[in-house]
Amino acid sequence: MKKILLLGASGSIGQQTIDVIKNHLDQYELTGFSVGKQVDKALMILKDLKVAHVYVKDAEDAAKISEAYQDIKVYHGQEGLDELVEAADYDLLVNALVGFVGLQPTLKAISLNKDVALANKETLVVAGELVKKALVDHHVNLFPIDSEHSAIAQCLQGNKHEEIKKLIITASGGSFRDKSRDQLKDVTLADTLKHPNWSMGAKITIDSATMMNKGLEVIEAHYLFDVDYDDIEVVLHRESIVHSMVEYVDNSIMAQLGNADMRLPIQYALGFPRRYPINTEPLDLVKVGTLHFEKMDMERFPLLKLAYDVGRKGGNLPCIMNGANEEANFAFQKGQIAFLDIEALVFKAVEKAKFKPITSIEDILEADAWVRNYVRKQIEVINK
Repeated sequence: MKKILLLGASGSIGQQTIDVIKNHLDQYELTGFSVGKQVDKALMILKDLKVAHVYVKDAEDAAKISEAYQDIKVYHGQEGLDELVEAADYDLLVNALVGFVGLQPTLKAISLNKDVALANKETLVVAGELVKKALVDHHVNLFPIDSEHSAIAQCLQGNKHEEIKKLIITASGGSFRDKSRDQLKDVTLADTLKHPNWSMGAKITIDSATMMNKGLEVIEAHYLFDVDYDDIEVVLHRESIVHSMVEYVDNSIMAQLGNADMRLPIQYALGFPRRYPINTEPLDLVKVGTLHFEKMDMERFPLLKLAYDVGRKGGNLPCIMNGANEEANFAFQKGQIAFLDIEALVFKAVEKAKFKPITSIEDILEADAWVRNYVRKQIEVINK
């Protein structure tokens, strides 16, 4: 029985992780979870699963859960996530948090010699070198949950690293893949959230439309698989059937295919190295009929090119890019800026930032704090 601690239980990945656990209660036990402000979802989980530890953001919500479930240890506030990660009994941390907030719980779990299943790509984007060192120092495993990285991990099984020619990451193209840049000037939030293939949270869906999400995945793949940026290719694949591929030195290409359902990579990460039956729709290749692949246009999606550039330069720049994007993304959600302002703000921040190497978590926190302050001031200027 594998004991699971789930961070971000109220989000899309978190909810699907709960579904995987419920369908394999003979294999997995949920010992604790976190939600933000969605206490109703926490109470729904507690109706079906008995857990010992729960985190919510606010003290009022913590009191509500404590009153209803007096035998549960409830955490809240700024330090609560770290307290949950330290106190809970688990074998595997599933990090389904969105954004920079996922970094420190990941490092805390690794320091406690716990394996991590990671859907929080920002962890590796902003602190890839630190995380890799921590994994080696504490002899623990990191399992990717992103469908693209799960696909690559599956394609690498049984093969040697030195035989890799390149990684091929597929991209759906997001909500506006058929729009020109001129047509993006007046798109709305509602337009942006209509992803053609996937059902995801707002932040990731917007990142998919700007292609920032794919840029973050390129940096994540670099650290996960120790592959140079020159050997990571992104291709447009509208169907989201091929989740990614690996090309080897003999020019053979291995691909992982499946319907657009995140429960498959989640279950693969939870169960590794075993595979278990899953209650998802099987892929019917005859019904699919045809698959399409197109060259990625870096001029159409400049944030993807920027991700390659800052990834190669390293230091604090990936953290700067990520923090700027998070602030701009949230501002767009709140109606404070236009869609194309997201790109402009991210580029401005990266250009303005002073390059610094990353040697500690303090360096990362400093870079993140600086860029958020900078972008917020820029947003104020836009709104004047």
